Amino acid sequence: MKKVIPALVAIVLICVVIGVSYGKKLLDKYSYGQEWADYNSYFEIYSADEVPVILQDSKIEQKAKMIDGNIYFSLETVKDLFTERFYHDYNENLLLYTNAETTIRTEIGSSSYIELGETRNFSYPITVEKGDTVYVAIEYIKKFVNFSYELYSDPIHMQVYTEWSEKEVATVKKPTAVRWRAGVKSEILTEVATGDVVELLEPLDDWMKVKTADGFIGYLEQKFIEDERYEQETPVTEVAPENYSSLNRGHKINLAWHNMEYVQGASELYAQCAKVKSVNVISPTWFWLTDNDGNFDSVASLEYTDAAHKMGMEVWGLIANFHSYTDVDTASVLTYTSKREHLIEGLISAALQYNLDGINLDFEQVPTSTGDAYIQFVRELALACHANNLVLSVDNYVPTAYTAFYNREEQGKFADYVIIMGYDEHYAGSDAGSVSSMPWMVKGIQDTVDVVPAEKVINAIPFYTRVWKTVGDETTSEAVTMQVAADFLARNGLEAKWDDATNQNYAEATIGGTFYQVWMEDLDSLKVRLNVIKESGIAGVAEWKLGQEIPEVWDLIEAYMNY
Repeated sequence: MKKVIPALVAIVLICVVIGVSYGKKLLDKYSYGQEWADYNSYFEIYSADEVPVILQDSKIEQKAKMIDGNIYFSLETVKDLFTERFYHDYNENLLLYTNAETTIRTEIGSSSYIELGETRNFSYPITVEKGDTVYVAIEYIKKFVNFSYELYSDPIHMQVYTEWSEKEVATVKKPTAVRWRAGVKSEILTEVATGDVVELLEPLDDWMKVKTADGFIGYLEQKFIEDERYEQETPVTEVAPENYSSLNRGHKINLAWHNMEYVQGASELYAQCAKVKSVNVISPTWFWLTDNDGNFDSVASLEYTDAAHKMGMEVWGLIANFHSYTDVDTASVLTYTSKREHLIEGLISAALQYNLDGINLDFEQVPTSTGDAYIQFVRELALACHANNLVLSVDNYVPTAYTAFYNREEQGKFADYVIIMGYDEHYAGSDAGSVSSMPWMVKGIQDTVDVVPAEKVINAIPFYTRVWKTVGDETTSEAVTMQVAADFLARNGLEAKWDDATNQNYAEATIGGTFYQVWMEDLDSLKVRLNVIKESGIAGVAEWKLGQEIPEVWDLIEAYMNY
């Protein structure tokens, strides 16, 4: 018996030790962790001047900057989060913002800005340049964009709202911790008290992803919240909606381009338009850049304008960035504010001198890197045109990913008409194909009206085609008029047949070892084009170019205009 008692005691002790050990493990497993999160890791802070940003209900990668006690955003972040409207002239150290009325400018590093001729001051620099990065003060951004922000401390971070909607919230039932991740052992981000309101983001098992009133996004257990409900956020409306001027004519436009290399007067216009019908706008190619300073040549004629007006046609003089005998670097013109201003002043002066009704902007092959400067030029030119009662129309390629920088949506806000150059689907140097197949043209119209109001969109059609020649592995082409293409088929005894893929008549033949292909521009294809334009409800049609058509096209175009 004496030997049994010690054994029992030992067993009991062992059980106690095991129980305590197991209980400790259970306690460790299910008890709440008390470790606080490292905020530098949570917010991904890598320097002391970075200010983490909560945008709507998400932590975002972009950070604000605390500079001398003021909040700034990099210009790149401003464009990502708030507006793409700011333009940085890195050559002349300016930051510009063009609205529906004027261009506001400030010099980089300055505490003042100029608006409508008046100098206004900030108490600190509006912009700060550090290395290659320009930072813009958040309060200056708020002059132009509706958004709200709130700063929090410990650590410093900020909540930004650019959109407002209905949000789901709940009330905290008892004090608890909001944790980085869903789990009782996860690090604590912040603590909430009874009666605090949290925004509900996403349930996860027994946990709820929430955003707290002090701008932390984390998790708390659902058992700690009650009174789930919806609340409507109040939008910021400090910046009034912009009212863009428009000289839209309110009727169908039929614009014909008149290509010319020298001054032509009334007699040449009458001869060129002898068989033309229903053209209400003529756009002579009168102006083209001649150097990198914004100067241009002109073959304009007041006699021509007067004659066009007597024929019932408006005159929208075309300005191009290219010509056969000039070598202009478009970027060198557009990326300097002073050069853009010089060019605009010259164009407006010429427009008034020659009694023009509008300007047609035809800047092609603009470098991708110059896209921001190009669209800033469109904004500035539009304001100058409207101040002088001049229509601004802008010529554009059929939309593609690699021409997106032409920013048709922004053009549609400032310009009166956005013209799709619905040709050159295949061009000199490309593979053989149609100058403008119907599916390609249709997509061009659809993609444009997705971002530009239909009443501002004009689709241009070709009065030319290409005769393609393939010898061995080499393919070349020649642009020819509608009549020359028809004569080529007749001369070689070729019969064009309807091609359903392009909605055009197509002919091919091997003649003397050369393989010829022609996608015809004729009355059949024109009927389809005009029907597409009619059904799309856009503003009208344009034609490139006068003199390349057969006379019968004008009957079809007249019927479209009178529909």
